[in-house]
Amino acid sequence: MLVSVIIPAFNEEQTIRQVVAAVHSLPIEKQIIVVNDGSTDGTHKALEELQAVYALRVVHCQENSGKGFAIRSGLPHVEGEAVVIQDADMELSPADLSELLRPLEQEDIQVVYGSRFLNGRGNASFHNFIANRLLATYTNLLYRCRITDESTGYKAFSTELITRLNLTCEGFEFCPEVTAKILRAGYRIHEVPVSYFPRTKKEGKKLRFWSDGLFAAWTLLKYRFTSKTELFKSPAHDE
Repeated sequence: MLVSVIIPAFNEEQTIRQVVAAVHSLPIEKQIIVVNDGSTDGTHKALEELQAVYALRVVHCQENSGKGFAIRSGLPHVEGEAVVIQDADMELSPADLSELLRPLEQEDIQVVYGSRFLNGRGNASFHNFIANRLLATYTNLLYRCRITDESTGYKAFSTELITRLNLTCEGFEFCPEVTAKILRAGYRIHEVPVSYFPRTKKEGKKLRFWSDGLFAAWTLLKYRFTSKTELFKSPAHDE
């Protein structure tokens, strides 16, 4: 199975080389797509250097528009049967990617989330853990599902499903939007445990737990009552 790994990156010159090398070294058939989301540091130069060494598809966005926009910009370039979202900050280890993909080999599973909390708190700070558990519980109540980590950055999909979804996200609301639309369409989210190595704001962390968490909660609520006809692209909008 050819796997397309989309890596959205904004100002990740410190880690982009490491994450690309780690993904490239995995013993799977893969296509690596890096979306440079308007970086203003040395990410652009690092990607030029990486292209000289690895077979990369690099998509450059002129301005920083957000993680959701970057992922959507990468989807038209997908060639694989499965799509994995791999963050560029190394908080989630590429070493777990193979296990993330394994459930997709079953015909009845089309979505897999790498849960940081399936086996407990792990390396997460207390407030990070509580915020994410609250969001997962809220999601479970809204959509009558059972997941432990709605906002994980490690998500895998069948290409047929993710490319059909009518995604409109720009920023970090990619996670609640894709979760809501998948659950609303009747698909089950399968979870596997993944390792987690959180970084601090000083080290470059961009997500704001409480403000982004509240926006995620609103996004989940909004799509809970969206018409099912709006979940998928119409034929006129297909790439």
